[in-house]
Amino acid sequence: MKKLNIDFENCFGIGKLSHEFKFQDLQSNTFLIYAPNGTMKTSFARTFDVVSKNEPKKFPCDRIYTDKKSKYEILVDDSSINPDNILVLNAEDNSFDASNKVSSFLASKELKKQYDEIYSELNNQKSEYLKKLKTVSQSTDCESELINSFSENSTYNLFEVLLKERENLKPKFDKYSFKYNDVFDKKSNVKKFLEKSQPILDQYITDYKKLLSESSFFKQTGNNSFGTYQANEILKSIEDNSFFEAGHKFVLEDGTEINNSEVLKAIVEAEIDKIINDSKLKQSFDKIDKAIGANTELRSFKKVIEKDNLILVELKDYENFQKKVWISYLSQIKDESEELAEYYKLRKVQLEQIIIEAKKEFLLWKSIIKTFNSRFYVPFEVILTNHEDIILKQETASLEFDYVIKNEAPVRQKKDILLSVLSKGEQRAYFILQFLFEIESRKANAENNIIIFDDIADSFDYKNKFAIIEYIKDLHLSNTFRMIILTHNFDFYRTIASRLSLSTPVVYMATKSENRTIKLHNGQYRNDVFTYFIRNYDKPKIFISLIAFVRNIIEYTESNSCDDYLTLTNCLHIKTNSQALLVKDIFDIYKSRMIKLTGKSIDYGNENLLGFIISTANSISAEQNINEVHLENKICLAIAIRLKAEEYLIKKLPHLNFEEITSNQTSVLFAQYKAENPTSAAIELLDRVNLMTPENIHINAFMFEPLIDMSVYHLKDLYQNISILN
Repeated sequence: MKKLNIDFENCFGIGKLSHEFKFQDLQSNTFLIYAPNGTMKTSFARTFDVVSKNEPKKFPCDRIYTDKKSKYEILVDDSSINPDNILVLNAEDNSFDASNKVSSFLASKELKKQYDEIYSELNNQKSEYLKKLKTVSQSTDCESELINSFSENSTYNLFEVLLKERENLKPKFDKYSFKYNDVFDKKSNVKKFLEKSQPILDQYITDYKKLLSESSFFKQTGNNSFGTYQANEILKSIEDNSFFEAGHKFVLEDGTEINNSEVLKAIVEAEIDKIINDSKLKQSFDKIDKAIGANTELRSFKKVIEKDNLILVELKDYENFQKKVWISYLSQIKDESEELAEYYKLRKVQLEQIIIEAKKEFLLWKSIIKTFNSRFYVPFEVILTNHEDIILKQETASLEFDYVIKNEAPVRQKKDILLSVLSKGEQRAYFILQFLFEIESRKANAENNIIIFDDIADSFDYKNKFAIIEYIKDLHLSNTFRMIILTHNFDFYRTIASRLSLSTPVVYMATKSENRTIKLHNGQYRNDVFTYFIRNYDKPKIFISLIAFVRNIIEYTESNSCDDYLTLTNCLHIKTNSQALLVKDIFDIYKSRMIKLTGKSIDYGNENLLGFIISTANSISAEQNINEVHLENKICLAIAIRLKAEEYLIKKLPHLNFEEITSNQTSVLFAQYKAENPTSAAIELLDRVNLMTPENIHINAFMFEPLIDMSVYHLKDLYQNISILN
């Protein structure tokens, strides 16, 4: 990616924004944008995010002016960007979950390709096989029901079942006419009934065994029996008469000789009818049948046993009968079952080899965990619990966490429980872990990826904020990604610019005009603003701006009652002697307080100070293309606004001795005016003065972020309105 061109119109809060980002080398692979609240940051990131998800119904639009047509063109090297190559990261997005990305970087691209090809073919064959198995069993979910019947191991799959059970498949087998779920239902109602009705079921089986022992054909001796199952097995083995044609015969206990399969079949059927129609056995069955009839959920099962009540004997051993039924189903499609089992056996060897190779690449996972656990200050450590399943079964990563506090044993927790006990900042750190997965998963094709960091460190404590900055620095120095970092936090802006050693051309400050057109200006105030002002002391705007800075220095180094401090206060508020001050009086204070100005001079020293401030503010107000970023424009306008507001208030309150006001003079004057003139049309305008200007002329500890966030156009409008009021 050499360049990124964006052309947005009516995208959420953006009216218009066109810009070209040139990514050429290590000095320009990362761009930093400071955007005051409400300017463009969220809208910019959201536009990229929506494009990345490629959902037509959610494409960027103007949510307020819905009739306006939107444009969201993103070009990479003059071609439309691939949505998959966009990654937007925001620590406030607690729905972000990149654990499914872990599998794509735990194994190399080549290994994943081999695995995917093998598993794709296995799944295709399995899909066709299951269609046939479903027809035979008529079960609702034959795959899971088959697996659960033969194993409780969660790693067991259909292929393993077939591989293990194929030796039990037979060319001749009992066929069951019932639907699988009529007997082995999903809710286990039949099983519960059998367990609850154990006494009457035992009575039925006891009566059945007694009839066997008394039969002239069937026998029950001790724990062994020759019953209907054994007889049917014999019938299946001789049904083609080859046994008898070879000269063999059966001799029954009473001496009856049988040399034909049809004769034997008739004898067996007669004996079975005799047993089934036994009055005592019928009485036992009727008790079971009546108990079943009382349960509406067993209607299907009732029909099954009424058709063949000897199934109750088989159901005495529920699990083994369940397996026997499945073996019957599998035997009905024996060839297909054996073919799929054999195919899997061959591919399993290849899959196991892939796992061996993939395990060697778990070092990357360990590196990510080490990065997170060593850099971020959180009361938990992260553990991946299903390394092999991620690759072998294509499952998402199963992450667990050891909650650790001093002098206590670690407690293993799931994600949801962990998040419920973490602070907001610690939760943000958890989501940073998700971002690490996402970023690492893209490294194979990193150069084509653009990462948008949307106030990624918001709501973090300082330790974790700097951990994030260091991680971003590592990405920047690796030169693997192209990145745009958005923030409305001025401290974060300055720190990123410094830590990443970003050059001037890649650092921006965003402004928004009244028609919502966004412009990206060269980033200012990356270093000490005060030093910049000292170097340019002789420029009228900066000279005026220095009043507030120097006043603060005197307050901190001496006191707020010394003469120099009071003189500078008279520059910011109307006092009796304010009108007499000359510019050179203030410059003398500058030179006495700042050694760098010793011996320096200015051309406008004899001008009246208040007049100088107002004339400078007038020139700023008259500018057609006023610079929206420069602090000196905003400070000058703010000071002039205050002075004009106080001038008006003092005229309207001639009885008030304003010299007795020792602090917050503008606010005190306004409160008095509002009390005496509650219906005045000027109140709303004067209230805006109090709201918009206090931070700008009382720059406590040189924290000038409020000035940068303040729109110069709002200050310009306020200055013009307050001038008209006067």
